[in-house]
Amino acid sequence: MNNAKLHVFLTGMMGTGKSTVGKELAKKLNCKFIDLDDEIIKKAGKSIETIFTDEGEASFRTWEMKTAQELNLTKRSVIATGGGFPLKEANRDWMSQNGKTIWLSASAEHILDRIKDENRPLLPKPITKSHIENILNKRLDIYQKADLQIDTEDKSPDAIADEIIKRIR
Repeated sequence: MNNAKLHVFLTGMMGTGKSTVGKELAKKLNCKFIDLDDEIIKKAGKSIETIFTDEGEASFRTWEMKTAQELNLTKRSVIATGGGFPLKEANRDWMSQNGKTIWLSASAEHILDRIKDENRPLLPKPITKSHIENILNKRLDIYQKADLQIDTEDKSPDAIADEIIKRIR
């Protein structure tokens, strides 16, 4: 990764480790880490859950795209996107034009184990494996368009970051 403008975009389902791995990867690459959801919260002045509740998913997706396009990408960065970010072709094109897209994958069981006690806007309480499978099945074809796929199950964030570095160099 010698090009200073080459960014790494982490995509995949909620609970696959995009934010955790992203922080570790950015540290190892000595570059900036950006969590797109955190940037949306700052810009919107409210939580992701509140945006979903008050404005709906379509409005959130607009927030997501606009916020991403306004990021200052003058220096190499690792960017953790939301799980639905690559659903829009324009977002996939934007990521492709600006760097490498890495799909962090995991099974529905593994994702459920990681997020079962969290509030996630697209998932009802209690969260079940079938809820996760439904979303994952709808998004699988899109996630598979990423430049690389990294399975995150039973691996530490450190090991996942090392695997990404090895595969993008």
